[in-house]
Parts: sequence; C-alpha cells; structure tokens
Amino acid sequence: MELKRLLSLTRKAVDEYHLIKTGDKIAVGISGGKDSLTLLYALSELRRFYPEKYELCAITVDLGFENFNTDPIRELCENLNVEYNVVKTDIYRIVFNERKEPNPCSLCAKMRKGALNEAILSMGCNKVAYGHHKDDVVETLLLSLIYEGRIHTFSPETYLDRTGITVIRPLLYVEEADIIGFANKMTLPVAEKMCPADGYTKREYAKDLVKQLNRDNPGVCERIFTAIERSSIKGWGINEQSELS
Repeated sequence: MELKRLLSLTRKAVDEYHLIKTGDKIAVGISGGKDSLTLLYALSELRRFYPEKYELCAITVDLGFENFNTDPIRELCENLNVEYNVVKTDIYRIVFNERKEPNPCSLCAKMRKGALNEAILSMGCNKVAYGHHKDDVVETLLLSLIYEGRIHTFSPETYLDRTGITVIRPLLYVEEADIIGFANKMTLPVAEKMCPADGYTKREYAKDLVKQLNRDNPGVCERIFTAIERSSIKGWGINEQSELS
C-alpha cells in the first residue's frame, strides 16, 4: 500500500469520528509490531498537513523479554521527529515465571495497559492511539459472540474514566493485508514475536475463522464491517476492560 492511500484511510477515520483536535498530545503505544509502527508513520505524516494541530510521541512497554531491542524503533522515531520513551517492566517474569499463568494474556494485557497509561500521563498526553485495524474490528465481534455471548467490538474512540485518557483508533478503515504491504514497502523495523503464548490465543482462533469465512464467502469480512458501521449501536458497544480487548 502506498503512503498516500494509508493517509487517506487514516484521515477518513479521524475526520468521521473527530478523533483529533487542536492541542492534543497523542501517544502511540509501540509494541514493535507492524500495526503500531504503521500507525506511528501515518500519524507522523498526517500532522504535517492536518488542520487540527497536535503533538505526537511514542511509548514502548518493555515486558522484559531477553534480547528485545528497541534501537531500530528509536531510530525510526528520530527520523520521524517523534519523542520516544521506553518503559522497563518485569511483566514477563511475573506472568510466566512467578505466577505461571495458564492463560497469561488477560493478566499481561492488564499490566501492560497499566504501565502504558502511567507513562502516557507522565508525558502529558491526553490521548493514546491504538493500531487496531479493520480485521481486528471483525475478529473482536466474533470473539464477543463466541466467548461472551454479547455483541461488541472496538469503538473508534473511548474515554477511560479512571485515567482521563481517550483511546483513539485511526486505522479502523485499513485492512491488515494493506498494513503488511506498507510495512514491507517502507521496511519498518518490525520486531520478532517473542511471547510464548503467541499463536495459541483466542485472538488467533478468531483470525483463522475470519480467513476461513472469507475463503468460503469472498467479501464477508467487508460486509460484517459494513454491518457494524450501520448498526443502531453507533458507539459499537466497546468495553475496554473486556479480556478480549
């Protein structure tokens, strides 16, 4: 995907849901994955010409994996003129070594979000941008139906009462395949996945399910997404504390 199309789709989400306002200081949580790095690039370029003027910074929560190197991310941030902060934690040791959690994703996510929110506030940010894309929206809807018996998915914008931080998702109209293409084209410093639970999660199950549905019924992912947009529950019913988030 070309940068021009990425910016067009990002701006579409930002404009339609009024995600950015003048004076915002927006943090991007950088895991080292393709989604967050693409989001960082998009918001960095968008601020050059977007009429609402905002500041941008990047934060990585280091979970404590051995050999996790943030230098390539720092170099990218310097090239994009984005402030960068790495938060060191012992989350990996606590979750996997000390507690030996049989289902580690929920606890890990809560601890990671806690560390990220603390860093966001310390840097004076009022918003955080997550790299959730169109496929994530559909997958989360299926997860909520299968495992929680209710209908909800990611909202374009969510205000977190306990922290005063607003979560925004500017990549809602971008498909995962396009993100993969952009990351490869721009040679973004995508980090190797190190989590022992990777590939064995409910999220991976939903991702495989969506792929199968799309193979059997081409275009079904797009139709589900359109149905969500047209839904009477315009807020999209997100619950930020859900284990599926």
